[in-house]
Amino acid sequence: MAKRFHITTFGCQMNEYDSGKVEQILAPVGYSKTEEIREADLILINTCSIREKAEQKVYSLLGRLKPLKERNPSLLIGVGGCVAQQEGSRLLERAEFLDFVFGTHALFDLPEIIGDLSSGSGSRCFTDFTYRFDRPEWEKVKPPNKKITALVTIMRGCNNFCTFCVVPHVRGREMSRTLAAILGEIESAIQTGTREVTLLGQNVNSYQSPDGDEGFVTLLGALNRLEGLDRIRFTTSHPKDLSPELIECFGRLEKLCPHIHLPLQSGSDSVLKRMNRKYTFAQYLAKVQDLRRILPDISITTDLIVGFPGETEEDFQQTLEAMRQIRYDGAFSFKYSDRYPAKASGFSGKIAESEKARRLTALQALQNEITLERNRRFEGRMEQILVESRSKKHRFQMSGRTGGNQVVNFQGSDSLIGTMVPILIEEGLLHSLRGRPATPASGGNAPWH
Repeated sequence: MAKRFHITTFGCQMNEYDSGKVEQILAPVGYSKTEEIREADLILINTCSIREKAEQKVYSLLGRLKPLKERNPSLLIGVGGCVAQQEGSRLLERAEFLDFVFGTHALFDLPEIIGDLSSGSGSRCFTDFTYRFDRPEWEKVKPPNKKITALVTIMRGCNNFCTFCVVPHVRGREMSRTLAAILGEIESAIQTGTREVTLLGQNVNSYQSPDGDEGFVTLLGALNRLEGLDRIRFTTSHPKDLSPELIECFGRLEKLCPHIHLPLQSGSDSVLKRMNRKYTFAQYLAKVQDLRRILPDISITTDLIVGFPGETEEDFQQTLEAMRQIRYDGAFSFKYSDRYPAKASGFSGKIAESEKARRLTALQALQNEITLERNRRFEGRMEQILVESRSKKHRFQMSGRTGGNQVVNFQGSDSLIGTMVPILIEEGLLHSLRGRPATPASGGNAPWH
């Protein structure tokens, strides 16, 4: 009899990718995915502990699942991902109805784990760092992707140990996939309709094939030669690993989108040092200038943290000044929160929540001004848009993105999904652009490159 599973995902794009892989992993043992949680024989929660709010959502969901388990004792419930890796058996103690906890290295052992539990082995915890990237027994099972844009993890873990971050502790050290495995996955996705791929990794530009012969620039070049692929993106980049060779790729690889996410975290050198970021603001700025020398209109987004332990008002003002100088197209900004066992959780000089909130409000207000200004630069220009879907907010409009990753909404039909369409941008708004279909003869600027 066919069995069904439901999975809820919290956190980053890498978690989204992992959750998508679960269908592929569980297919050989007879599980198919359902969106209706009450129909499931197996419920999985893929968690994130990078931000405190994501962790709180996990415990809230677990509380709602308890009645389902009480009504159906044969239902299996498992918690995986970063919270699972961090909390381990404490999760089983806190939610006694849980059947198993599987850490970040155990995702691909799910068939064996579920098999053991189904035979009555009792609740279990699997949090050893024993990760294997490409498992041939499930790599052969390729459920239809049918997505215009696809996420593909190329490496996992991190060696940097930024003092605010738990990734090295819950994901382990850096481990890269083989070039052949990455290309094979993307080629399969292209066959099912994928036109754009985003390469994922905690520190994606430190990718190095297991044999050490191929780096990130080589991978980008190989992807640029794939027929049927229109666009290449990647995230997230560590500034210290943004090499001159990688910067040069933005000028010569026509499929590489003119956008980079380059986390700054702080504009203060003293804060950057305590964060163990391994660069100064001047070094970071020099790389931004190199990017814009190669591709003047490149879109740059970033991550910023306010209220890091010991951050003074002067430090914060230096971050605001850095934003004014660089003029990011967008920023993900957060209040610092202790994430044990990251080193900063033991630092003195903690900032009051009210002060962190004030700084975050001021930072986001400044970024909104800059983002609106940057979006208005597109007005009157023609941009090539990869049409992805109907607009989430405007049911009679279509939605896609520029090469620089700006969302564009315009009038159109479902027949445009998956195609590249020239759109004349009429208005730049804070969170998106608005335009209308146009032909090249309508004038305006050509797309990137």
